[in-house]
Amino acid sequence: MLKTGILNPRVLDLISRVRHTNTLVIADRGFPFWRQIETVDISLVDDVPTVLQVLNALRGSCTFGKAWMAKEFFRANDKRTQASFVAALKGASVKFEPHVDFKKRVPKAIGLIRTGDTTQYGNIVLESA
Repeated sequence: MLKTGILNPRVLDLISRVRHTNTLVIADRGFPFWRQIETVDISLVDDVPTVLQVLNALRGSCTFGKAWMAKEFFRANDKRTQASFVAALKGASVKFEPHVDFKKRVPKAIGLIRTGDTTQYGNIVLESA
């Protein structure tokens, strides 16, 4: 029986298949469904869990060298929220691009973890180091 780290078997299965330079998406509750990639939906209620909670849990098991977010994130969120995301992504090279371009990265990902997060444009594409 697992005692520490990620306990969700579907999330464990998904991240076990992420290899060097593969990408994984952590998305909010309203993110569109993508038929071509596996989606693990762990949303429960608004903001449970959040994108940052999932990211922090994954960082115990995975190393991410790059990350992408929508540049609209800055316009839609206050400085405190922005700082929380920047801190959580410390050590990864983060690029911000138009949301429409961000979404073009999604079909190439190994999978997507959907959260209950309500942060506007708080979705992240992570690339394994």
